[in-house]
Amino acid sequence: MIQKTRERKETWRTIFIFLTIVTVTSTLFYYAIVNLYPSRIYIGGLMWCPAIAAIITLKLKGRPISSLNWGWGNWKYIRLSYSIPAMYAIITYLLIWILGLGDLPNETIILDWAKELGLTGIGTLNPIFTVIVAIVLLGTIGVIRSMATTLGEEIGWRGFFIYELRKVLSFTGVSIFSGVIWASWHWPLIVYYGKNIILELTTFFVVIISISFIMTYYTFKSKSLWPAVIFHAVSNVYIQKIFPPLTTKIEGAEHWLGENGIMFAIVTFVFGIYFWRKAVKEKL
Repeated sequence: MIQKTRERKETWRTIFIFLTIVTVTSTLFYYAIVNLYPSRIYIGGLMWCPAIAAIITLKLKGRPISSLNWGWGNWKYIRLSYSIPAMYAIITYLLIWILGLGDLPNETIILDWAKELGLTGIGTLNPIFTVIVAIVLLGTIGVIRSMATTLGEEIGWRGFFIYELRKVLSFTGVSIFSGVIWASWHWPLIVYYGKNIILELTTFFVVIISISFIMTYYTFKSKSLWPAVIFHAVSNVYIQKIFPPLTTKIEGAEHWLGENGIMFAIVTFVFGIYFWRKAVKEKL
């Protein structure tokens, strides 16, 4: 009993060290994002702060970096880590379009895509062709590029953090605690870029905590950090770079759109509940 108590205290100390390093390193990049230019470069650096914190914490604890789950694991979970975020993004925007909360298509973005892809002539005559090519490229090459930054977050959050939490908390506790921390870590970006800050913070916390249940599930099932890396990248690409640009905003309904939108919060919440029940049933 005494030994278990000591182990729990040591685990919480490790978690505290990790979160302290994340906070300190992230603060430097948040300062740069708010005060310097260009901010996108600093956002990339910010996303690697959890990885830096995990590596430093491992070194301080005398544990090798190789102790993280670097293997790919079962390819089933790699495939699902792509399909699930793509699915909830598609459902979100189908509901938005069907309910008239946003219009299709956004002709301006289609022309922009056509110019960027060198399809001006063809794209002007056949905008559907431009949209298909853009989605295919964003959904493949775009995801691979996005993985360069999501890897930094996921080495820290899912590669290290949730495994430490698993030593002292249940699956539900791990998902909620890590989700709250993960969402809280983003709050300066919401405040800096947001328009309706209270609403966007609320929906963002719902989204992140809900997604945390899904990503925790696939991380523990696969025993690999790569499903989380892919999942995070796919989610970012589909919900930031594909569907919102394609959708024309309707005045008064803007708060339903985007990754901080109400519809995305509703859809991800339903997905989160499903994976929570699934994990509890499987005694994960």
